[in-house]
Amino acid sequence: MILRTPAIVCAVRPHGETAVIARLLTPDNGLVAAYVSGGRGRQLRPVLIPANTVDADLRSKSESQLPYARIELLQSRGPWLSEPLPAAALAWITALTAIALPERQPFPALFQALSGLIEAICVAPSARGWALSLVSYEVLLLRELGYGVPVARPTDDDWAAVLDAFDRVGRELARYLLADRRQDAMAARGQLRERLARIIGQD
Repeated sequence: MILRTPAIVCAVRPHGETAVIARLLTPDNGLVAAYVSGGRGRQLRPVLIPANTVDADLRSKSESQLPYARIELLQSRGPWLSEPLPAAALAWITALTAIALPERQPFPALFQALSGLIEAICVAPSARGWALSLVSYEVLLLRELGYGVPVARPTDDDWAAVLDAFDRVGRELARYLLADRRQDAMAARGQLRERLARIIGQD
């Protein structure tokens, strides 16, 4: 593999003393795991934050080898990590993407949808601007992986219906994509659900 591409950081796991294994969603090659030397260092740690957009230079000697990556920041989402609701949303959608998608299979529609959703979370004045888009992204991910989910799209101002759709899609995610990892994977979504309910006045 020799590839240079924009990518969305979806997950980062420590490896050794200073390196990390980063899982990056790319537009044409899908989810790619890569070794990043110094990823836990002072320079790269703020770059390798889930939801950041980076320029990734990926290289490996064979298709079966974990590629090495050189990473440069294109767009930081760090400022929104201090805001509880956007931070919970960004943590959930990147974790879901990293867990659910098979590696090195292209999902260009998901890359575009995730890029748009992250942007919406970061620029919208409140969750009213992105909550329904987040549910739509989850439905798209399920459908891209072969699971048709019949969920009626509520209107943006019907918050009881938005939460109901959120809950119904969550059950489908737990049933199909996260059945073996439900407890850990759904924790971030549960936290997001609690914060959404608090804002819109629902239990």
